[in-house]
Amino acid sequence: MNLAVAFTESVRKRPDKAAFFWGEQEITYATLLAQTQGVAQQLTAAFGVKPGDRVGLWLKNRPEFVPAYFGILFAGAVVVPINNFLKPDEVNFILQDAGADVLITDEELGVHFVALSAARPGLKMLKVEEFAPAGSEISHSALRTSHSQSDLAVIIYTSGTTGRPKGAMLSHGNLLHNVESCRIVLETVDVDRFAVLLPLFHSYMMTVGMLLPLLVGGSMVLVKSLSPPHNAIKEICERQATVLPAIPQFYRAMANLPAKVKLPLRIAISGSAPLPLQVLKDFEAKHHIPIIEGYGLSESSPVATKNPLRGVRKPGSIGLPIPNVELSVQSDDGQMLAANEVGEICIRGGNVMMGYWNKPEETAAAMRGDWLLTGDIGYHDADGYYFITDRKKDMLLVNGINVYPREVEEVIYQFPGVKEAAVVGVADARKGEQPAAFIAMNEGMTLDEKAFLQFLRQKLADYKVPRRVTVLPALPRNATGKILKTALRQEGNSPTGQAGQPV
Repeated sequence: MNLAVAFTESVRKRPDKAAFFWGEQEITYATLLAQTQGVAQQLTAAFGVKPGDRVGLWLKNRPEFVPAYFGILFAGAVVVPINNFLKPDEVNFILQDAGADVLITDEELGVHFVALSAARPGLKMLKVEEFAPAGSEISHSALRTSHSQSDLAVIIYTSGTTGRPKGAMLSHGNLLHNVESCRIVLETVDVDRFAVLLPLFHSYMMTVGMLLPLLVGGSMVLVKSLSPPHNAIKEICERQATVLPAIPQFYRAMANLPAKVKLPLRIAISGSAPLPLQVLKDFEAKHHIPIIEGYGLSESSPVATKNPLRGVRKPGSIGLPIPNVELSVQSDDGQMLAANEVGEICIRGGNVMMGYWNKPEETAAAMRGDWLLTGDIGYHDADGYYFITDRKKDMLLVNGINVYPREVEEVIYQFPGVKEAAVVGVADARKGEQPAAFIAMNEGMTLDEKAFLQFLRQKLADYKVPRRVTVLPALPRNATGKILKTALRQEGNSPTGQAGQPV
């Protein structure tokens, strides 16, 4: 079994059923399979894609994302999803690191192809507007032999503390394992319709928002626009979506809906960032729909825990391990810690990645035997529910998307005159956190803030650009010379602190 075969079998059981909705469009399973086969044939015949090749997928949410994803797999290749908020320099790094010679994108993002191909000569672009008509059916037996469960299916890039993204390698088996675990814990059936609001390049939506409904035989409601929010809510209601995977900010907005709005959902799932207890209470009190909070990371395909749909849900907890996945809390030397003892949360199971692409040392550092070291600090209680208390890695979450300060700092240091730089997260009521930069300049130099921000915006996705900039004579350091980010966070979050001006 592999993802291509699993998808084909799902199609054959329900060819005329709607696989997903996009505005007024309804795309059936049979049509989606034909589109997928057309992409696969185009990749192999016109672009020379061979089994094992990596193919970049750089798209916003749109109908073509789905056949592009499966088309790459049908061609025997590996999907490299790319965050559509990234700038060309950031995309260049991923294409180079993955060794991708073909990029699937669209007219809008394709305007950057000149810059991308200059950095990677020989790069070929397939625009979704140029997808060929669906071709002849690919035989089921050919699909079955084209991949094994242990073969690489997806390389999903996640930033690291080194300042450069690293590619988590997910096999067909990893993703099928996670889909099955999620099917069980969410009691997913073929009448479910999943509302897809979040970007499909994200591991959470790729597994829970796309693979889960399509392999179970449900439907996707691919929401066209989140702005303003009532457009998304209108689509959810009109298409009678039953499952909503979203982030806390969206549930905050939904908690403030007029009482007359009746949501068709049977379950809401919160991920990507901690869910404030007050938001959970307000949402459930108004809509009488349970919010199931969970936890995961790209390296675990990504879901690892969920609060149970039936039974005790503990607000503030990330819940229990999903079926066929184990969690533990370990000390730095690998000792298993007892209930209520704080340590690093670790994950073991068939959903754990194969490793990082071409990074054996970083793979070794992330694994302890079969256990994935998450970098998150927490504990489990006597009932086996897990709680996160801190982040071992110096990461912040902006609208549920990871931002790693080191990556931003490396770009800041490229700006002329910068002597020292540190980026920390400051609380933001709307986005959870925002990056704030603290900078010390070389002697005699001053910071031209307008030019500085313009420089950063050319190099970084907008959500990574610091929203506050503070220039200090020198950054605080401890006795060993390490920058005291704890002090900077306190300064940035203090109502009386000099956190710089919003930008």
